[in-house]
Amino acid sequence: MDKIKYELTEADIPRTWLNPAADVGTVHPILDPVTRTPVTPEALARSMPPALVEQELSLEPEFEIPEPVRQLYAQWRSTPLYRARRLERALDTPARIYYKYEGVAPTGSFKPNTAIPQAYYNKLAGKTGLVGETGAGQWGSAVALAASLFDMAAKVFMVRVSFEQKPYRRTLMETYGATCTASPSTETDSGRAVLAELPEHPGSLGVAKSEALQFAFANPDYGYTRGSGLNHVCAHQTVIGQEAVRQFELADDYPDIVVGAAGGGSNLAGLAFPFLRRQLAGAERVRLIAVEPAACPTLTRGRIAYDHADSAGLTPLFRMHTLGHKFIPPAVHAGGLRAHNIAPLVSRAVEDGLMEAVAVRQNDCFEAGVLFARAEGIVPAPESTHAIRGAVNEALRCKEEGVGKTILLGLSGHGDFDLVAYERYLAGRLPDDALTDEVLQAGLDSIPSPALV
Repeated sequence: MDKIKYELTEADIPRTWLNPAADVGTVHPILDPVTRTPVTPEALARSMPPALVEQELSLEPEFEIPEPVRQLYAQWRSTPLYRARRLERALDTPARIYYKYEGVAPTGSFKPNTAIPQAYYNKLAGKTGLVGETGAGQWGSAVALAASLFDMAAKVFMVRVSFEQKPYRRTLMETYGATCTASPSTETDSGRAVLAELPEHPGSLGVAKSEALQFAFANPDYGYTRGSGLNHVCAHQTVIGQEAVRQFELADDYPDIVVGAAGGGSNLAGLAFPFLRRQLAGAERVRLIAVEPAACPTLTRGRIAYDHADSAGLTPLFRMHTLGHKFIPPAVHAGGLRAHNIAPLVSRAVEDGLMEAVAVRQNDCFEAGVLFARAEGIVPAPESTHAIRGAVNEALRCKEEGVGKTILLGLSGHGDFDLVAYERYLAGRLPDDALTDEVLQAGLDSIPSPALV
């Protein structure tokens, strides 16, 4: 067969989330931005329900998945693992390439893996609505879906450039019943402040996050949701990697290299950290590779420091790779990767040499995405093309070296709502990254001074 699919039964859906914080060594505390002392659980409870506060601070190796959440997972999990033989032939590589495909979820990406438990826990805490920020719209779509499944209202602040580039993701949110607002907006103090300083601001995840937080603080019936970055979000996503480990047993193979797109970090963490846990327990060594956009090079050009996760400085301080909370990324189409910061757990893994990081350019990613679509029949999301580009580069290296390694890439979602970007690429009108040293430095200068490490 040209394309081999490895599937699990419903009984094989994981019953626990792995907690990566138990694996990466020293976990640096979250700090209060005023006192610079560890933030209290009571302070975190201002923006998340008690169960998620407990998961965020826990060093327990795993958390039980509530049965109502697992039942909803069963609507699309387990997600398939494919052997990409046609892509291998197109590259003329001795490498064996597999991809774990999260695009079969109702919203077309991996995001419901954490949106559904976040909705569940907020519902238990008495919330009647959910609010969140979104870049390209995958998280907003997942929040809208999760809210509808639990009979809750939903409000989403969508980064303005993606709001304009991806109207059908906005329509998807509205179809599920959510209200979607372009950010920066005039609805919040932080949005109005940004527009007063720069009326044509393209938006960023940091700005949208500030707006969502301010909305949650002003509307206590709404629970604030997090699409990436935090420990409990990374934990929820480990259903991806746990399934992949089991599927490789069915394939009688095991990856030498695991490649994931790096934005906020949760998809990458969910795929990679279950393999890292096995490695730390004595299993085969696996190269873990984080692939980020050259336009938003958090891991490759950022600093390790304590910084805010939002542009207005409403969040506590997290120790992580950051470009500075005032960083304004170029308007690339991989909107889900336009984050100034990354998950502290991913940051720590890179810092300790447990994971590598590379930056790739937009047109190179779309080139790989088109190659993948023509070989495998799935048009990947722009974010996913970064993982594909990284995997293709590794497969070509195998060809040069004459070594047949096994490569696993995370196909985090489909690109059916991103065809405007593909149209521009195919017409030769897709601009490449345009990150100037001045823009980079302006962002870095916004890291709290003195930078705490």
